[in-house]
Amino acid sequence: MTRLLTFVVAALTLSLPGTHAQTGRDAPFDKLLDTYVRDGRVSYRGLQTDRATLDRYVRSLDMPASELAALPRAEQKAFWLNAYNALVLQTVVANYPIRGSSTLYPRNSIRQIPGAFERLPHRVAGATLTLDAIEQRMLKEFGDARIVLALGRAALGSGRLRSEAYQADRVEDQLQEALKECVARLACVALDRDAKTVTVTPMIGWRTEAFEQAFIPAAGAAWPARSPIERAVAAMLLPVLFPTEQAFLKEDTFRLAYGEFDWSLNEL
Repeated sequence: MTRLLTFVVAALTLSLPGTHAQTGRDAPFDKLLDTYVRDGRVSYRGLQTDRATLDRYVRSLDMPASELAALPRAEQKAFWLNAYNALVLQTVVANYPIRGSSTLYPRNSIRQIPGAFERLPHRVAGATLTLDAIEQRMLKEFGDARIVLALGRAALGSGRLRSEAYQADRVEDQLQEALKECVARLACVALDRDAKTVTVTPMIGWRTEAFEQAFIPAAGAAWPARSPIERAVAAMLLPVLFPTEQAFLKEDTFRLAYGEFDWSLNEL
């Protein structure tokens, strides 16, 4: 119950309109998110009416690579996070309402759009990149596995899309909030002390190398007999769990499992 209350309070904080202001390049995107995103869900029908604003913002992402490279590192990280999330929204809006026929995914899933992540090209910072390539580029450049949990994949199983853009002066706090939100949501992290199981989102399984590189150093000498990904997950979760949950992890009797990913559209 305590974890649920924590999650509800955090979700309400992230979804309240008009609680922030942003200027500069990302201001139009920030306004779109503030207007059309609530509690991680998107009013795609409403966003369609603002398609021109979204398209202008996406075009602005194709800035010269040298100009982006000259920006402070935190600003570059915020740029790529916002770019990915904006391109996902544009991909959905361009195909909305989604009514796919594949039996592998829900009818309204972004996965019903052929090649949405691995094939559709986008112009960003002077390069032509897919969404998957953007994610891999971010993970390589910044070495921050929390990015995986912060990206809005237009799915109920993905990280919770914020009602605000990422900002250079707050991006570290925003990424840490994305991690805490994941831990507070049972679809992302579930600890079952009776079954001795830690079930995590398959997003971690998709990017095991990133999580191992980011969190194994924090594990120190703990969980020495565990696999690299088990040590990484335990080290990632430990600081943001409640004391009784921390004690469960420290007992080192848990089994790591991956849950199912819900590809249903995160539609409001």
